[in-house]
Amino acid sequence: MRDVIVETVGRTRVVTINRPHVRNAVDRDAADALYDAFTAFDTDADVDVAILTGSDRAFCAGADLKGVSDGRGNRVVADLRVRGPMGPTRLRLTKPVIAAIEGHAVAGGLELAVWCDLRVVATDATLGVYCRRWGVPLVDGGTLRLARLIGQSRALDLVLTGRGVGADEALSMGLVNRLAEPGEAREVALALAVELSRFPQQCLRSDRQSLLDQWSLSEDDALLHETQLGLATIRSGETLQGAKRFAEGRGRSGSFDNL
Repeated sequence: MRDVIVETVGRTRVVTINRPHVRNAVDRDAADALYDAFTAFDTDADVDVAILTGSDRAFCAGADLKGVSDGRGNRVVADLRVRGPMGPTRLRLTKPVIAAIEGHAVAGGLELAVWCDLRVVATDATLGVYCRRWGVPLVDGGTLRLARLIGQSRALDLVLTGRGVGADEALSMGLVNRLAEPGEAREVALALAVELSRFPQQCLRSDRQSLLDQWSLSEDDALLHETQLGLATIRSGETLQGAKRFAEGRGRSGSFDNL
């Protein structure tokens, strides 16, 4: 049985953690497979968006602690050139990734979820820093990404208490972006991916890059960087093509139906 299943649906790459016997917990081999799947996605011109999900109505229970105990433990190295403990979490991709979450996204599984750009969550799902109970630290971006997504106060609540939060609370705090009925997170994520693929891709990716890059820049430098990226998009011809479609009457009054 493969630890990670990779499929292509239209212009969407679907990456599924497939270790249901351990609630899709990730050991070193699975982490490497996830890393390879997402590096391949990022260089594949035939796909625009990726979805990360888990098999058997579970997202990911974190690092496989049984694997840690018998020598298959996740790689933890203080060198950002080395793969992250959960696999792809030190990568900065050029295209968006959507997490489709059923069941539990906890510990390292939560770190995988917040590495993604967007999160679609089943209404009966649970997210949390469950590794708090076992003395397992967040070493894969969880502390910084949680704080950037939901603010330091809420991030500290999750990190210090280790409590699980349901989908409604996660939505209210900005931890997730869309809710889905139980069993339908993948389909809702696929529909969202199709929406993203319909847009001019250089512009979408450029604006995404500006948003991600600005964290390490001063306000003036971030504004300049945004303008430089925007000018590259304008010079590519995408903006002129969009203006022509607008002049033809497409997409008027906020419509996304006839782009």
